[in-house]
Amino acid sequence: SHGNKEVFSCRGILLAVQWFRDRGHKDITVFVPSWRKEQPRPDVLITDQYILRDLEKKKILVFTPSRRVGGKRVVCYDDRFIVKLAHESDGIVVSNDTYRDLQNERPEWKKFIEERLLMYSFVNDKY
Repeated sequence: SHGNKEVFSCRGILLAVQWFRDRGHKDITVFVPSWRKEQPRPDVLITDQYILRDLEKKKILVFTPSRRVGGKRVVCYDDRFIVKLAHESDGIVVSNDTYRDLQNERPEWKKFIEERLLMYSFVNDKY
């Protein structure tokens, strides 16, 4: 949302990570689809991609799998990675997604998502 739905802003991810670090959190994991590493296209703009590589080197960011089949991109369902890790590590999920489908998939995830989902917003560069 940092890019106002016009561009994927890697800086927004960094601002969120810094916000949590400033509050003493050390165990932070960011999930991003691996196709975000690719060269941006005019219809899929991305800014400051170097931030993703830097966060990956620091073991903060994990790229979720994706591949091309017959010229089309096939991505994994990364929501499942996010909720599974947060549930197993007794963490929180920071997202504006409500994960309704996953709430119905596993009963233990329903309560977890209801209690551990932290929604957010940006006001310019303020997280």
